Amino acid sequence: MSECHCGKKISFEDCCAPIINNTTKASSAEQLMRARYSAYATASVDFLHDSLHPDSREDFDFEATQHWAESSTWHHLSILASKAGQKEDKVGSVDFIAAYTDEDDVEHRHCERSQFKKVDDAWYFCDGQTIVPEKVGRNDPCSCGSGKKFKKCCG
Repeated sequence: MSECHCGKKISFEDCCAPIINNTTKASSAEQLMRARYSAYATASVDFLHDSLHPDSREDFDFEATQHWAESSTWHHLSILASKAGQKEDKVGSVDFIAAYTDEDDVEHRHCERSQFKKVDDAWYFCDGQTIVPEKVGRNDPCSCGSGKKFKKCCG
């Protein structure tokens, strides 16, 4: 058995697929974040749209999202921190690094703090801001684990 795209040590079918296929709801903001990463890895664009907060859907570009998801190679997701976003919460945030290679064979480490809201017992992605994972020097190894210097990676 291989691990899920999101990095959990269980199969995709037992981890993110039920959320993406809408047979179960994400129980936390982090679980939705993991499912959204897996949705990029599997080009599940309808889920990416549907997991957006309803107030954020008007600018969603299906075609561009489909192209980006399909033309990129998704390597791994690293969750750096989660704040709130549990069953009893109404909001939460997740700091993460998504590693991928684009269609031009350029490696990327996307570092973001994503904001989530729960509406009618369902978690939704609202927006995200680019972050620097932690204070590091320009020539220090990047904290995302890429093995590159910070200035050549997330810096």
